[in-house]
Amino acid sequence: MRSAPHVTARPESPALIDRFGRVATDLRVSLTDKCNLRCTYCMPAEGLDWLRKPELLSDEELVRVIGIAVTRLGVTDVRFTGGEPLLRKGLEGVLAATSALEPKPRVSMTTNGISLAARAAGLRAAGLDRVNVSLDTLDRERFRELTRRDRLPDVLEGLAAARAAGLEPVKINSVLMRGVNDDEAVTLLEFAVEHGYQLRFIEQMPLDPQHGWDRSEMVTAREILDALGTRFDLAPVPVRGAAPAERWVVDGGPSVVGVIAAVTRPFCGACDRTRLTADGQVRNCLFSGAETDLRALLRSGASDEEIAERWRGNAWAKAEGHGIDGDGFAQPDRPMSAIGG
Repeated sequence: MRSAPHVTARPESPALIDRFGRVATDLRVSLTDKCNLRCTYCMPAEGLDWLRKPELLSDEELVRVIGIAVTRLGVTDVRFTGGEPLLRKGLEGVLAATSALEPKPRVSMTTNGISLAARAAGLRAAGLDRVNVSLDTLDRERFRELTRRDRLPDVLEGLAAARAAGLEPVKINSVLMRGVNDDEAVTLLEFAVEHGYQLRFIEQMPLDPQHGWDRSEMVTAREILDALGTRFDLAPVPVRGAAPAERWVVDGGPSVVGVIAAVTRPFCGACDRTRLTADGQVRNCLFSGAETDLRALLRSGASDEEIAERWRGNAWAKAEGHGIDGDGFAQPDRPMSAIGG
């Protein structure tokens, strides 16, 4: 992780720079906090207290903010998240408007894949470049227990439809949990290699609404790699850049597997992300305790440059790291479904 440079004031720059020399070019946009699954590590069976419609940014407000990010702040990548982004009415219109921006950003989406099969081709036509699908198990009964929904066949169909539509590379995001699905590391990678998907394992992070995360129960990157090593030959990919995943070539290629070890191998020093919640709050870190309200600016008649300048201030205040290992770490009040992945 980088040490803080001796900087007394923010230099003149239109970009989303911070005090540690990082530049945010990757925007994560939450389209809704709602989800049609109830994953046990993400939310209770009854769901959460969803945001009310007036609290959400409208499609027009959303497109305006994304436009400011791309044209004034140097954002080059826009990823739509949730909640479940496919629940957002008007999604295709937002995608089309985003992909029409100049300079054109790379546009991706993270989804649970339940309704992806019927919509993959339309999403591609609207401007979506690629997709990540969350999938933690290939066992149907285990999927039902984990998500409280019997929808594994729909997710598998969605993955196939995404690839057929050209939303490539199709990536799978998997969270392994001790005593739940930690025996599936090899099975999941075998499936990904067979079907031409890119698998990424993600260490479970303290972002659950119950605040019940226990580090001792988390399956670590080291454990995941040890398990994969019993079946595959893994060669590290030397160049990582700002990507959150460390990657390994599987059995000489072309398949690649990644591990996002946000807890045990923090990558904060190269972080290039900024986040917009569905209700118009900007966050400079997934674990930040503070937000900057852009919705109020939008609705009070602020100019694009005024909004951009407020966003620059949020980026400049970014901490050096997420602080999970620090004594004073406090889990964010908002759960992952409200922040956006």
